[in-house]
Order: sequence, then structure tokens, then C-alpha cells
Amino acid sequence: MLLRLLRTYLRPYRTNLIAIVVLQLISSLATLYLPSLNAQIIDDGVAKGDSGYIISTGSWMLLITAAQVTAAIAQAYVGARTAMGLGRDIRRAIFGRVMSFSAREVGQFGAPSLITRNTNDVQQVQLLVVMGTTIFVAAPITAVGGLVMALREDAGLSWLLLISVPALAIAVGLIVWRMVPQFRLMQTRIDAVNRVLREQITGIRVVRAFIREPEEQQRFDAANEALTQTAVRAGRLQALIFPTVMLVLNASSVAVLWFGGFRVDDGDIQIGALTAFLAYLMQILMAVMMATFLFMLVPRSAVSAERITEVLDTRSSVVPPEEPIPAGADVGVELDHATFTFPGADEPVLRDITFTARAGTTTAIIGSTGSGKTTLLNLIARLVDVTDGAVRIDGTNVRDLSPEQLWSMIGLVPQRPYLFTGTIASNLRYGDPQATDEQLWHALDIAQADFVRDLDGGLDAPIAQGGTNVSGGQRQRLAIARALVRRPQIYLFDDAFSALDLGTDARLRAALKPVTADAVMIVVAQRISTITEADQIIVLEDGRIVGIGTHEQLLVTCAEYTEIAQSQATAAVS
Repeated sequence: MLLRLLRTYLRPYRTNLIAIVVLQLISSLATLYLPSLNAQIIDDGVAKGDSGYIISTGSWMLLITAAQVTAAIAQAYVGARTAMGLGRDIRRAIFGRVMSFSAREVGQFGAPSLITRNTNDVQQVQLLVVMGTTIFVAAPITAVGGLVMALREDAGLSWLLLISVPALAIAVGLIVWRMVPQFRLMQTRIDAVNRVLREQITGIRVVRAFIREPEEQQRFDAANEALTQTAVRAGRLQALIFPTVMLVLNASSVAVLWFGGFRVDDGDIQIGALTAFLAYLMQILMAVMMATFLFMLVPRSAVSAERITEVLDTRSSVVPPEEPIPAGADVGVELDHATFTFPGADEPVLRDITFTARAGTTTAIIGSTGSGKTTLLNLIARLVDVTDGAVRIDGTNVRDLSPEQLWSMIGLVPQRPYLFTGTIASNLRYGDPQATDEQLWHALDIAQADFVRDLDGGLDAPIAQGGTNVSGGQRQRLAIARALVRRPQIYLFDDAFSALDLGTDARLRAALKPVTADAVMIVVAQRISTITEADQIIVLEDGRIVGIGTHEQLLVTCAEYTEIAQSQATAAVS
């Protein structure tokens, strides 16, 4: 998964990758050449007292060092830009994929996990690319080049390489092997912390209302402690790497000096060559350490790549048609034996739903909690697809319409209206980005949102995330105004009047009549008083239509509707 992800999203950066290889090659070769020059200064300059040779060779070393530093800086810059561009592209791809998901796929992954995959998981892949562009080229060049140069200085000490290099690789490799399961577990624990934190922030009012702060604190502490323990275990293993590397490096240095000293006494090697051999041994071991460190990043990045690819490979259950058919001129919504079953469920949520809603009419849907009212509206808006039967608009199956055309025809006011961070005007213009201030005020007047005129800034009054700085009733009215700004052909009100008092409800319905005179209006409601004037009322019970007709007709023909009406009348009297 990791290789496939990198191949796909690094393809646009091939020029950058070539530049990284060239720059890293220059930097590594310069680094390998410096110890040899240093040996020449010691053996041919210092030992012989030749100041001119020292100055000329030292100047050459400075030039090579300048080239090495310049190449390293340029390589780091290009590598960082490549990694950041890769992260941007992956995040954009994940976001685009999630935006295409239906409610089914979003529920399958969960919002906290999708957020983690688009942030923390992408960062892990980015980190691998940043380190890889530095180490992936440098490590093999330095290791192979250092080996050649070390043998060139003195082949008699080469047996030390056969001990030091495998010892370092095996020691660090064992530590990394132990770290892999911890990295896999860490990503899952991060998901859990994000999920708990998101639930607590979103439901803070419920937590406080039921005095559940201690319990929620314990729940967060449990998730946080699980993540901490996993991170600590991984951190302890990671902390072993540096002392292990230093132990091998220092032991190797001592061995080189010890055995090299005997060879200097015997005249088999000069002091400068011994110094260069020691430098090359350090470079080889550091290259092995860097390569091992890169392999340490690979497991965690591989886990993150699997999670990212899982999102990117998931296709929405709501598939756009290959050849969309334009909708007809006459607006109308028809459900023909529509049935919907959630994946894995034993029983359908809706079964055999058949009715027609014409332009200029109001269709109301009422029923007990869990009877499938919201799901029915989701079928019309094609937020989910029917598992049997059909949903048609103007005689065209919604599956044959392009999603953009379908959604442009619909103004949806959800059961739990959501407002975005910004201003009242920016939220209303979700309905129509080109709407003028006059159109916004007109929509607010129809929605009975007079409170906006009393706010500081009016249309420019700030709205917090989710609309938490306004009341539930104000949020509903702003959501209704947002739908009105669009002026759609089909209005879907999902229990959109539940937070309004009876007076505001009546005034709002009266103001809506002239605006929606030529549109299809489908209203999900809990209160009988909201739907008494509807052209047809559909009564749902356990996902089935048990009654359809006007208010007066249903009072006579539908026992379930009569029961609802009587219970609400009794509640109103009491």
C-alpha cells in the first residue's frame, strides 16, 4: 500500500526527485572525499612541515565543503517542498473522496477516524518522504563509497568492518522489529482519543446537564492513558537506538585505534591514513544507522498508508451516472415501491413506499420515532440509494440524474441544522453564493428570523462552529432562510419547525405559502398543528405507509393518525 501510494502521488514530482538524487550524490561524494584530503594534509603536510601543501590542500577542502553544504541545503529544500506537496495532494484526495461519500460510508469510517487519516496519517507519510529524500540516496552512497575508500586507505583493518556493520544493523533492526506492533496500535489509540474528545466537545451541554463530567473525565483518561502507554512503550524502544548506535560506534573507534596503532608501529599504515580509515568507518556506521532509522519510519508509515488507501479505495454507494439524463420541466417527486435496508440489517427501514408529490402542493410525513421519516427524505435527496424500487423526479430516476443537478433542485433543512463558522451572510449564501443582501433579508423575513436585525453587525454577525452561539430555534430559522435563498424546486423540511413556538410556526408557514406556491414541499413533522393544511399527509409506522390523505380523511380512516392527534390534544389541554 505504501509503495502504491508513493508511486501515485510522487509521479508529478519526478523532476524534483531527480534533482534530489543529483544534489545528494554531490553532497555524499564531497563528504567521502574530505577524509582523504585530511589524511594527505597530515601525512604530506604536517608530517613533512610543508606549509604550502597544507594551505593549498586546506583551501581545496574548503571549496569542497562549500559545495557539500550548498548541495545539502538545496537538497533539503527540494525534499521538503516535495514532501509538503505530496501531503497536500494526499489530503486533497482524501477530502475529495470523503465529500463523495454517502451517509453510509461516513458512518462506516466515523468522523474521528477520517480526521485522523487526513491529518496524523498523512503526516507520517510526509515524514517518511522528508527523511527518505535525505537518507534513501545518501545512505547507500555513503556506505558503499565509504567501504571503497576505507579499503583504499588500509585493507588490513577491513575485518573490523565485517564485525561493526552487521553488529549495528542487527542491534538496531531488532529494536525496530519490536517497535512495529506499537506503531500499529498507536494509530488506533489516536482514533479512540479523537473520538472521545469529539463526542465530549459536541455533547458538552448534555454532559453538564446530567452532571457526567467525572464519568466523561474517566472515559477520556482511559483512552488517553491507553495512548500514553503505547507511546511510552514505543518511546522506550526508540530511546534504545541512540545508545546502541553510540556503543557500536565507540567500540569500533577504540578497536580501530587499538589495532591501527600496532599497524602504525609496524609501518604498515601512516597516521593520516589511520585517521581517514576511522572517519570512513564512522561514515559507514552512520549510513547504516540512518538506513535503519528510515526502516524504523517505514512500519508506521505503512500502517498510515493502509489507512489512507482504505479511504481512497472506498467507492460511494451513491454512484453518479455515466451519462446523466436531464430532468423534465414539470417538477414532481414520485416514490415507486421504494425500500431501503441498512447494510447488515435484518429488516428494512423503509419498505414498499409509494406516493407522488406534485408541484404547488405540500406533502407532510408524520409517524412515531424511528418510523423512517428522515431516511425517506434522504432517499429523495439521494443521500442514500434505495435498495429496491425507485425514486423519480419529473419522471426521471434520481440515479440517472447528475448529483449536482439533483441537489441544485433541492433545498434541504435537516433535522439538526448545522451552521458553519463565519457570519450569518456567509451561512445564508451556502444556498446561493451570488445572493444580494436584499435577497438575504427577504429570506430572513420569511423565516421569521427578525432577531438578526438586533444583532451587532446584522448580516455580518459572527456564527460559531455549529451555530452554538445562537439558540436552537434561531438555528432552525437560519437554516430555513438558507434553503429559501436557493429558491429550489423541491423543499425538504425534516422536522424543521420543532424548535419554534406555535405562533412563530404559524407565521412562518403562512409566509412560506407564496414563496413555495410553484414548488414541491415535503415536510416531516411531529406536531399535528403544523400539517393540518397539507394537501396530503403520509403516516409511517415501522417503515410502512399506514395512512395517506388529508387531515380530515385520516382522522376517519387511520387509527395511528387519530392516536397521534388525540395524544397531542390531550397534552395541549393538560
